[in-house]
Amino acid sequence: MKEPKSIEIIKSSGERVRFSLTKLRKSLQRSGADEKVVDQIVDQVRDELYQGISTREIYNRAFALLKKKKAVFASKYKLKKAIYELGPTGFPFEKFIASILQYSGYTTEVGKILQGHCVTHEVDVFAKKNGLVAVIECKFHSEEGRNCNVKIPLYIRSRYEDIKKHWDDKKTEELALDKGWVVTNTRFTEDAISYGRCVDLYLLSWDVPLGDGLKDRIDRLGLYPITVSTLLSQREKQFLLSRDIVLCRQLLNDHFFLDHLEIVPPRKEKIMKELRQLCNC
Repeated sequence: MKEPKSIEIIKSSGERVRFSLTKLRKSLQRSGADEKVVDQIVDQVRDELYQGISTREIYNRAFALLKKKKAVFASKYKLKKAIYELGPTGFPFEKFIASILQYSGYTTEVGKILQGHCVTHEVDVFAKKNGLVAVIECKFHSEEGRNCNVKIPLYIRSRYEDIKKHWDDKKTEELALDKGWVVTNTRFTEDAISYGRCVDLYLLSWDVPLGDGLKDRIDRLGLYPITVSTLLSQREKQFLLSRDIVLCRQLLNDHFFLDHLEIVPPRKEKIMKELRQLCNC
């Protein structure tokens, strides 16, 4: 399938880039839709392109077409947008990251206070696994198009070093402090990635590390945020987030919350079916 000639699209950052059918196809394939459905949507979106169309318009069109085919396809397709919807405070994002790590064998605490050599620090996520401790700072952006620049890992590195100095000076801790993490729901700039590698910070973003970024972990483990659901209303999602239900898998286990929301049985069964499909259960 040939790429459209010289069609420029406008990203959420305002940057103009050449439209790529390949990128659209890959994003649709990640939704789980079969090749026939993907081909149909790619053809339809391509036919509706015009100079200066926004990535948001392209996304909305593809999302609507997927939703007509199957709700779970649309849910997976909206993953990136759904993570933005965890905001605006960023606290649900911290709980989301903690929940993902728990399913990867970590013991986690959110908002833990740690003493540093100079001052105390509130750590977004404190994670333990195999005798090692990770100190994790989350940088959540509620607006699309904003990336994490080098100032973020520079700042977090200085906090980590202050915590580490006190930790090592005590010499009473049974667990070893492994390394500092920086986690964001967007992307890191090249300078941020270079600095992180240089000082041995672990960087986790939408697509970093390559093949093991947030999108890869979520898809692989079936750990989708509750905000991906196309069947729950915004009010219902906020109710669930306020009860610390941030993963679809959690709601699948604690479905009594749907009764608290007074969701009628036929609709509840549709929601449960969507959750089972998302969680690969």
